[in-house]
Amino acid sequence: MTDVRVLIVDDQSPFRDASRLVVELTDGFEVVGEAENGQLGFELAERLRPDLVLMDVQMPVVDGLEATRMIRQLDDPPHVLVMSTHESGGFEEPALAAGAFAFVPKSEFSMDELESAWARASAS
Repeated sequence: MTDVRVLIVDDQSPFRDASRLVVELTDGFEVVGEAENGQLGFELAERLRPDLVLMDVQMPVVDGLEATRMIRQLDDPPHVLVMSTHESGGFEEPALAAGAFAFVPKSEFSMDELESAWARASAS
């Protein structure tokens, strides 16, 4: 079995670092790239062809919802998991409408949540 290839898109370096650690410590997952805004995230998704994108909502240049829409337009697009420091509040519905398969508050992101989210994504 090959590892699930993960792209992390978040403008906050500390959260990218924490996300990378979670992904690297989770069996069967590997980080293939990181971007600090949605435009770069789209460009890396197009070039690297990850299986899963961890996408922040609020970022400069192109926000996470628009980047999700752009990524989901690619041929054979990756699954996108949208995350935010804000609890689901008003972001879950727009994230799903943009093409994400799920929304997870950053405070809940963990190895178990990553595995659970991937199981939901790959079952759909």
